[in-house]
Amino acid sequence: MTVQELPGAAAYRPTPPPAWKPITDPAPLLPDPEPYRVLGTDAVADVDPELLLRLHAELVRGRRYNAQATALTKQGRLAVYPSSTGQEACEIAAALVLEERDWLFPSYRDTLAAVARGLDPVEALTLLRGDRHTGYDPREHRIAPLCTPLATQLPHAVGLAHAARLKGDDVVALAMVGDGGTSEGDFHEALNFAAVWKAPVVFFVQNNGFAISVPLAKQTAAPSLAHKAVGYGMPGRLVDGNDAAAVHQVLSEAVARARRGEGPTLVEAVTYRMEAHTNADDATRYRVDSEVEAWKAHDPVRLLERELTERGLLDDAGIEQAKEAAERMAAALRDRMNADPELTPMDLFTHVYAEQTGQLREQAAALRAELDAEQDQDEHSAEAGR
Repeated sequence: MTVQELPGAAAYRPTPPPAWKPITDPAPLLPDPEPYRVLGTDAVADVDPELLLRLHAELVRGRRYNAQATALTKQGRLAVYPSSTGQEACEIAAALVLEERDWLFPSYRDTLAAVARGLDPVEALTLLRGDRHTGYDPREHRIAPLCTPLATQLPHAVGLAHAARLKGDDVVALAMVGDGGTSEGDFHEALNFAAVWKAPVVFFVQNNGFAISVPLAKQTAAPSLAHKAVGYGMPGRLVDGNDAAAVHQVLSEAVARARRGEGPTLVEAVTYRMEAHTNADDATRYRVDSEVEAWKAHDPVRLLERELTERGLLDDAGIEQAKEAAERMAAALRDRMNADPELTPMDLFTHVYAEQTGQLREQAAALRAELDAEQDQDEHSAEAGR
């Protein structure tokens, strides 16, 4: 029996309660039809020249960092490296807009953002070398562990931000994710909770065109990923991800909005992954070289360098100085990564629980006994050989 067949159905005129009504007008939440730009527009005149120069120095350093880390994979010093070459403007801006008390929630591709925030370059690569799950103390640096499962860092960012607000702490969480991560359920859950709670979170999507080999058009039919924001009741911003000044401005506005208690923002940066997904990927199987070459004309380093030189803020000597500083960083990284790490097997049990369980204590005791027996055997063999 349908509702219409029930007795008195003709007189039934449901009136939705207030909770059913839209909370906000969707129009102000919609992103602009085209990505926001600063470089090459009149808006660049309002940007602090010192900020532009700092962005340039960090971009040059970041490009060299990516190149060196990629080389380390070929030398066997890294197991895998997901390069962010071509996306450096996003990485650097994400790090620079945060205060020291804020938190960064990176994905596995965002090692450069962590380094730009002040993390030791070697510690940022420890996970990718396979030494430890995380090579740094997240609490010390306010950087969550590099997240290899897609989008699981987003609910974590919401939880931390919501807890900080409940405690009265003036903290903003910036969560980074790729376009592929927006197809995960964690993305939906994080945005929904954040918007309902008005949590101080910024969701930063780096749309680099591909989720490994899957192009964006096969992931979503939305006009843009930024348009997804309106469905959750938060603003969506669309920005040119290769325009460092534009990304910095849009993210700064989103962070300030979150800090004022106005809730989360979804920012989509349209960028491009110049290199393969990782060193284990063959990008030629799903994209053509001409596409990559076309994006090189929109290279983030080249765009900012051209703006600075045209405005007389940067000359050849300044460009060379930035390159030399980047090369010194790369040389130090190379030397340190070429040294074999000193690992302690007992560390396997150190950071599992705050207080070890009985089972872990048993396992640790068994491993300690094996290590002691092995050491005794080695000492016995050494004495026998004298």
